[in-house]
Amino acid sequence: MRITVFGAGGAVGSRVVAEALGRGHQVTAVLRDARRAGQLPAAALILTGDAADPDQVAALTAGHDLAITATRPPAGQESELPIVTEALLAGVRRSGVRLLVVGGAATLTHPDGTAVLDAPDFPDFLLPIARACARQLDVCLAETEADWTYLSPPALLEPGTRTGHYRLGADELVIGPDGSCAISMEDLAVALLDEAEQPRHRRTRFTVGY
Repeated sequence: MRITVFGAGGAVGSRVVAEALGRGHQVTAVLRDARRAGQLPAAALILTGDAADPDQVAALTAGHDLAITATRPPAGQESELPIVTEALLAGVRRSGVRLLVVGGAATLTHPDGTAVLDAPDFPDFLLPIARACARQLDVCLAETEADWTYLSPPALLEPGTRTGHYRLGADELVIGPDGSCAISMEDLAVALLDEAEQPRHRRTRFTVGY
C-alpha cells in the first residue's frame, strides 16, 4: 500500500512510519517542520505539509491507499485538534482515501462505566488534551462520507518494545491480567497497521491493550 502519515515526526507517528516500512509499504511522511526529517528512515518520502489545510491534505493523499494521522497540538493549543481532524476528513473526502486516526483515551470507559475523563483521579493538567480528544472523536462520529477509523490508545502509552501482541476492545478500557491498561507505542503501531491491512473497524472507534 501507499500510505500517507501525518504527524510523522512525533513519538507515535515515527513508529507508525517504521512499522509501515517494515511491512513493505510505501510511506509518505508528512511533517510540519522539515528540521525533524532526520529522525525518520531514509526509505520514507518526506514532505512538509499542514494537516489543517484540506487542500494540502487532498494533495498529499491523492494516489495513496490510506492516510494515518498521529498529529498532536502543542501545549496550550489543544483546541486545534478537532479543527485539524475536520480538515483531514475534508481532505480525504476529496481524495477518496481511508483515514485512520490515532486519538485519545478520554472517552473510553472503566469497567464501572465511568469515562476516563470523568474519573475523580484524572489529572487536571491532562484535561485540555482529553477534552480536545473527546471533541475529536465527536467530529469523526459525525462524519458520514469519509472512510475513517478512530483508534483510542489505552490509559498508558509509552515507548517500549514491539511484541506484536495485543488485545482488541471497543469503548471500554482493555485491562490486563495485572490490572494495568497499557501498550507500547511500538505495539500501537502494530495494531494500527493490522487495521490498515485488514479493516475491521470502519467508521467506528476501537482500542487496544495487553
